Amino acid sequence: MAISEELTVLYRPIGPKEWELLREADFKRWPARLPDQPIFYPVTNEQYATEIASTWNIRDSGSGAVTRFQVRTSFMSKYPVQRVGGSHHTEWWVPAEDLEALNDNIVGLIEVIREFNPA
Repeated sequence: MAISEELTVLYRPIGPKEWELLREADFKRWPARLPDQPIFYPVTNEQYATEIASTWNIRDSGSGAVTRFQVRTSFMSKYPVQRVGGSHHTEWWVPAEDLEALNDNIVGLIEVIREFNPA
């Protein structure tokens, strides 16, 4: 009998450049951070990710999307949830040097669950 592992659901708002990099990785891995991006910021809930994608990503790059993915809880448990604003503005701060390990702990695919394109 297989033992099921505990998974944590994470969300991440993305713009068109990151979306293209996800496509190139077959929606299995997040791209490496740029030198000016020392932290990878997945968020804890769809509401917050939607706010970012529909507001900031639209403003900064013309379109936005919300992704959802699952990571082994045993990996994510070492990163405390950070509150960065209102009660639902919560996220994990994963150092860029830990991103490959996070990618190795993704279970399943990274899904695009919402898209925002101005009319």
